[in-house]
Amino acid sequence: MTAGSDLEARIDRIESMQAIQQLPIRYAIAVDSRDFDAWTSLFIEDVDCGRHGKGRAVLKGFIEKACTNFYRSMHQICGHRVDFVDADHATGQTYCRAEHESGEDWIVMAICYFDTYERRDGNWYFVRRKERHWYAADQTRRPAGPGFYDWPNRDTVPPTLPAEFPSWSAFWQGPGKSRRDEVTFFPVD
Repeated sequence: MTAGSDLEARIDRIESMQAIQQLPIRYAIAVDSRDFDAWTSLFIEDVDCGRHGKGRAVLKGFIEKACTNFYRSMHQICGHRVDFVDADHATGQTYCRAEHESGEDWIVMAICYFDTYERRDGNWYFVRRKERHWYAADQTRRPAGPGFYDWPNRDTVPPTLPAEFPSWSAFWQGPGKSRRDEVTFFPVD
């Protein structure tokens, strides 16, 4: 590799990092402003929505319906890690604290998005976002409901974090085992 091509690759990596790091905040602002066209434009055109089908139109229907479960929302991006697979593919994790007005409740969620990114035609997009969370609870209550999920009248996937991190179970089965039951009343392994 010549010095010129190395410099070009390094600049491309920096520009790619900047573009990828804009995706989560653009996602948050689009959801909170209910700008679903802006939201879906962050995903690849043929985004796979599982059993619902493929494409941005399918994705838009999903998010529009989900946003009827709360009135106001605020998704605060707290941190973002990006790992490049190659020049056009990357993965990452985004920490987020989300607040939702749902009737008389003000639900706070601690979330980690597990993301897959791809560059197409010079632009970076989400290929997939897997939302996982530690808890959801009204801000006036400690997260403690069944499985650390206390959002009345809302069906959702129960929290899977922190147990989904590969290092979590190893720690609590090893060095932390003797103290685990002293520091939590709801262990997740």
